[in-house]
Amino acid sequence: MLVRLTPRQRFEILVSQFEPAVRAAFIEAIDNVTSNIVLRRIIERLERGDISGAINAMNLDPAAFRPLDEAIRAAFNGGGVATVEGMPALRDPFGHRIVVRWDARNLAAEGWLQTHSSQLITGIVQDQQTAIRAALETGLARGDNPTKTATAVVGKISIVTGKREGGLIGLTTAQSEYIARARQELLSGEPDQLKAYLNRQRRDKRFDRTITAAIRDGKPIPNALVDRITGRYADSLLKLRADTIALHETFAALGASKHIAFRQQMEKGNLQAQHVTKGWKHTPQEHGRMQHIAMQGQVVLFDQSFTAPDGTAIPYPHAPGVPTRHTLGCKCFAEYKIDFVAQLVR
Repeated sequence: MLVRLTPRQRFEILVSQFEPAVRAAFIEAIDNVTSNIVLRRIIERLERGDISGAINAMNLDPAAFRPLDEAIRAAFNGGGVATVEGMPALRDPFGHRIVVRWDARNLAAEGWLQTHSSQLITGIVQDQQTAIRAALETGLARGDNPTKTATAVVGKISIVTGKREGGLIGLTTAQSEYIARARQELLSGEPDQLKAYLNRQRRDKRFDRTITAAIRDGKPIPNALVDRITGRYADSLLKLRADTIALHETFAALGASKHIAFRQQMEKGNLQAQHVTKGWKHTPQEHGRMQHIAMQGQVVLFDQSFTAPDGTAIPYPHAPGVPTRHTLGCKCFAEYKIDFVAQLVR
């Protein structure tokens, strides 16, 4: 028997299709950057005190993130196609069926893709450069030689995978600061500082026994081991970054394409905005936003915005310009409905 999928089920299928691809594209972009690094060039520039030159030698080029751009484009177009395919049959006042299509070259569609991707990739590259500059300056100021300073940023090549691991490339400025503080905690040899490290959620717990023994015996952790521990911590944070970007960008692309798909039909005269409503659908999570839980079931007209309890106007979940406190990690979506009776008698 044919089972009709609910709007939530259809949306979850789209997420399961595109989110892994966005995650893989981000990792691919980072691998592209790290695999093309020539460590000797970076070291040579650091030996001359040329930090800007060292950063330039890492080739943090927006072009490296084209796979991410394409994955977001695929999610956006996939969401638009799914939206029009999921629309109930539209008919004109004479009962004739209206043909509806997703137009990926529509000005609004192209505009969203160009603006969103450009801002995302530019932001990633600029944040990377800021984090790397701070790490290089800190390493040299601490007295680390150029080789150690450079390796701490770009990572070491794994004999198992052949890829660089444990570096800062791909992390946010805040995450890079987490690594720096974790290193200080481990090198301090102070029990309170070592215990603080053990409270870091993204740490590699395989090293916990070693750290606990250092606390018990009052012995410092060797520098080489600290490098390994913080390297694994960095890898864990990179995975978190990839997961965060994948979730956020997939939901942003699907949310925007759904809204634009309905707007396209209105621009073509197939629908009227006053006959379309949208309802806020909260997705239960372990640490769900209380404000979004409170918005569950809120229904507004197509051209109106949802209103969060803190007063924030949200056109639809993950809409451009909405504060990150309402988007980062959010799994909410909007369900659009057409008033067919009103539509037919327009």
